[in-house]
Amino acid sequence: MKIVFYCQHVLGVGHFFRSLEICRALAGHEVILVTGGPRFEVKLPSHVCELRLPELGMDPEFKQLRAAPGDDIETVKRERQARLLALFEDERPELFVIELYPFGRKAFRFEIDPVLKAIAGGGRAACGVVCSVRDILVEKRMPAEHEARVVAVLNRHFDAVLVHADPKLVALDETFSRRGDIRPPVIYTGFITPAPAPDDRRRIRGRLGLAEKENLIVASAGGGSVGLPVLEAAVQAFLRLEPGGAARLVVFTGPFMPEADVARLNAWAGGRVDIHRFTPDFLAYLAAADLSVSMAGYNTTMNLLAARVPALVWPFAQNREQRLRSERLAGLGALRVLADRDLEPQRLAVLMDRALAQTARPAVDIDLCGAAHTACWITGRHAGRPAAHPEK
Repeated sequence: MKIVFYCQHVLGVGHFFRSLEICRALAGHEVILVTGGPRFEVKLPSHVCELRLPELGMDPEFKQLRAAPGDDIETVKRERQARLLALFEDERPELFVIELYPFGRKAFRFEIDPVLKAIAGGGRAACGVVCSVRDILVEKRMPAEHEARVVAVLNRHFDAVLVHADPKLVALDETFSRRGDIRPPVIYTGFITPAPAPDDRRRIRGRLGLAEKENLIVASAGGGSVGLPVLEAAVQAFLRLEPGGAARLVVFTGPFMPEADVARLNAWAGGRVDIHRFTPDFLAYLAAADLSVSMAGYNTTMNLLAARVPALVWPFAQNREQRLRSERLAGLGALRVLADRDLEPQRLAVLMDRALAQTARPAVDIDLCGAAHTACWITGRHAGRPAAHPEK
């Protein structure tokens, strides 16, 4: 089957890596991953090719689109729209998977809606259409108007909504009140995360030269655009830990952290902390770690559950998404949520010491096989067989 998977990340990298994990699970199919956010390099599976549209991102306040420096935004929008429409004319996919839209990414209607209309009109562009959406939706300024538009678009153009969550933790209707008005089937796939390899802990700790009883802390901030406070606090707290405590702190800033912020972290660290932009081995580092200090995005928290690493998380404050998810997980004993006051270095050092003193690795009964379930559902649905995961 030929599948076009559209994913537009605008600030962080979570949407991209969640979509990539689904694409990875669709081995045996031809997948065209359409992206157009701030660029960074990542290795793709052999069955996935990437169509990069001219870059568009969002400002940190999520108020307006931004083109790459030197590009005219209206010109970029026209080129993107034309290239996306041409893709369907040229490739004639059997399925179009759209990440988040119409629940979000309203600013990209200019390129998505023309494709949906072309599909609805039949002809060369005709194919199935599926929405891929995470567990928790961010709040909107005019919720009634927004939800009415979402329902209308879903009911007119979409064949299914795949919710990458386990309703035991959080259900779509908790952040979308008109769930009952959606006519296409709504399927919970489970959460999306890869699983660590059995030898990841040994491999990473060997790479770092750590003995089994030496402590490793991993600090991270997703894409890095808004993560400086938690990383700066983690570095300063690490330097205050009792001698004989943590042996190593490894920091991953994320690919989009400004250079000035990375330099600031290095200045605080004074050569006593390993600071990196990015690693494809991030999950393996979590499996090797005795503690994680991070933000609380979807991908990070699911990686924490998969690695079963004790964790302190600081939710992004601009919307409810990270806080709601992390507080649910804290209620299950999977992690601890940090308040702003907890980022005071001495206070955080105490919390880190307490977390390192715990010997048990957390485990929760939540479905983390969402990528495999999504691939099975897509394959089964296309072949006319029953869905591989229950519709809710």
